[in-house]
Amino acid sequence: MTRHVILVLGATGTIGRRVAERLRAAGHAVRAASRSGETAFDWARPGTWEPAVGGVSGVFLMAPDGVPIDPAFVSLAADQGVGHIVLLSSGGIEVMGDERLMAAERAVRDSGAGWTILRPSWFHQNFDEGFLRPAVMAGELMLPMGTVRQAFVDADDIAAVAAAALTQDGHAGRSFEITGPRALSFGEAAEIIGWAVGREITYLGGEEEYIAAQGFSGEAIRAAKAFAALRALGDQPVTEVVSQVTDRPPKPFESYVTEAAARGAWRP
Repeated sequence: MTRHVILVLGATGTIGRRVAERLRAAGHAVRAASRSGETAFDWARPGTWEPAVGGVSGVFLMAPDGVPIDPAFVSLAADQGVGHIVLLSSGGIEVMGDERLMAAERAVRDSGAGWTILRPSWFHQNFDEGFLRPAVMAGELMLPMGTVRQAFVDADDIAAVAAAALTQDGHAGRSFEITGPRALSFGEAAEIIGWAVGREITYLGGEEEYIAAQGFSGEAIRAAKAFAALRALGDQPVTEVVSQVTDRPPKPFESYVTEAAARGAWRP
């Protein structure tokens, strides 16, 4: 019997490493790929693509923030006989004008391979592994999201949905809006983290102060416009995707914070 191998891109990152770990724990053969991982893969070096994708049956597809997913790689994967591609996209990309991820979704849909698109909300881990950690450590979280609530979702839950989509029937041709169990404002999130670590974390959610803090740069103004479009949608609806796909409830933000604080995620 031929053993199926699953290629996981970004295998040293927040979601990719969790996908690889979950697949391996379930007994699946994994080819973990990244610029510095077990298998070399670099979006800027097309020569690394075919060795990474050759002979695999499924691909967990993602690229670092700001790096486009080259449609030539997606076509290569389909030509190499990949049966299923699971793309890590993001929620709200149309309203925020994220051309990079919209193009990636089109490439996957048009590839000829089976596909599933994951559109998660903000990760819990943005606060301790990602771009918001320095702000949390400094005690001042600045993001122009006002009081609008977002349904933060845990990276482990996203990985569980990805692993299911790669290994189970019934998920092909579907896009999943992945959220946590309830929506919180960034101010509420900052308060919960502050309570867990025993110090105040101030939230500043105004657009003008955000642009000023970024030096009135063109990039800050563009980002503020994207955030404004997201705010205009109002509070993010909660979905049942995690429960429906994984047969277990998503992790609440409070549970994530308690666990992260216990392991010293925000310890100076």
